[in-house]
Amino acid sequence: MASYDRPHQPPTTASLLTKGGGGEIDDGAPEEEHLLLHENGEQQQQRLQSDNYSVLAAILPFLFPALGGLLYGYDIGATSSATISIQSPSFSGISWYDLSSVEVGLITSGSLYGALAGSVLAFNVADFLGRRRELIFSSLLYLLGALVTALAPNFVVLVIGRLVYGIGIGLAMHAAPMYIAETAPSQIRGRLISLKEFFIVMGMLFGYVVGSLLVETISGWRYMYGVSTPLAVIMAIGMWWLPASPRWILLRAIQGKGKLHDLREIAISSLCRLRGRAIGDSASQQVDEILSELSQLSEEKEATIAEMFQGKCLKALSIGAGLVLFQQITGQPSVLYYAATIFETAGFSAASDATTASIFLALLKLIMTAVAVLVIDRVGRRPLLLGGVSGMVISLFLLGSYYTFLDDVPAVAVVGLLLYVGCYQLSFGPIGWLMISEIFPLRSRGRGLSIAVLVNFGANALVTFAFSPLEDLVGAGVVFFIFGGIAVLSVIFIFFVVPETKGLTLEEIEAKLL
Repeated sequence: MASYDRPHQPPTTASLLTKGGGGEIDDGAPEEEHLLLHENGEQQQQRLQSDNYSVLAAILPFLFPALGGLLYGYDIGATSSATISIQSPSFSGISWYDLSSVEVGLITSGSLYGALAGSVLAFNVADFLGRRRELIFSSLLYLLGALVTALAPNFVVLVIGRLVYGIGIGLAMHAAPMYIAETAPSQIRGRLISLKEFFIVMGMLFGYVVGSLLVETISGWRYMYGVSTPLAVIMAIGMWWLPASPRWILLRAIQGKGKLHDLREIAISSLCRLRGRAIGDSASQQVDEILSELSQLSEEKEATIAEMFQGKCLKALSIGAGLVLFQQITGQPSVLYYAATIFETAGFSAASDATTASIFLALLKLIMTAVAVLVIDRVGRRPLLLGGVSGMVISLFLLGSYYTFLDDVPAVAVVGLLLYVGCYQLSFGPIGWLMISEIFPLRSRGRGLSIAVLVNFGANALVTFAFSPLEDLVGAGVVFFIFGGIAVLSVIFIFFVVPETKGLTLEEIEAKLL
């Protein structure tokens, strides 16, 4: 088997399954000294190989998983117009268009309930399926859900289609960040995962535009949901063509779920496909380095449910789940709910239509997400989070002030709304998903990410459904002040708890930060 041409001579791949993460290294040096030398060697290797990938080869493994995010965003945008179309006596094309508010709510939130179910499902099957097969499965659920919804003969079948599509969302939002994080070169990992958020927003914009074009077409809602089917097919074909994540393959090897030599060769082949010709002859060396690091980090056993709430798994879960929780409970769903009203009161008559306002905001979200994508691997995660969420605090207090005592100054509300959307897309929007894909140890990444995604969708549902009762109880101004207070707590959480992961490999994040 291959040995390591490194100054401190780590163990050979043949010894990895029999050697744990503790004790003394074979050369007699203490483990702490060995890890220090290993880290320095990794940093040197990373600098030497900073351009050791083909741009085209690196983009394709991002593109097809990111379609899962685009299909999620498209569903949000299209549903806003589909609920209008389906209730229209003139354009619904059905006899059961007279829906109650509860039934409309089920159509709107059906995919959210499905996403919650998908997150629970991912917890149990993610590490068995692997990232690639989970994404293939999610694309098939997207396809099935879209077809059932578009062809639904009655309301019950329509809701079933929405639930199936939602399960696809839950699985895709779980597997896509993992696959991108584990296959992307470390120097552009942040940019690529943040681009997934860009694809979500682009999907929302696409959905709003398609909806506005078809809202006055007979049976337009069927076409709106049907548009996602070719995208789901492209995603399925693309993920079938892509290789499995090399790190997942090596995790299976470390855990004894296959022959080490065979899995190592598969991982090398996978890495060569993911990096292109630029990787040259260094693929086997990089695979052996990952194997060595996984062995030293004690990745031999699968993480149990109990272990998810202990040690480094608990620390990672606190960081990841905490970020996506604050991402939702700082009011993101509720602020957008008020967008059309704010524009109308400000005198923008052309934007008084909810669809037009939504398209405008989606464009702003797209632009600000693009800015985050361009700077995230240069500026870092923490500065963008701290700066962006601080801006959200200011915007929420501006909105609270407008609805409490500045209602005669609509410009305050417009500034607050635009500032909120821009700052959210610079911070929580892309970086929440980025951090949960980076922070979990490899052996617990599948289950950890499923918990974080479940927290994300659960908090989204809570905020969405609690907003109207809270508004009726205490008024919109007080609700926005409450969101502002929570945003202050989130700044404190980020400052004291969230680490900087810029430029580190996934193995270095686990070794140094957890």
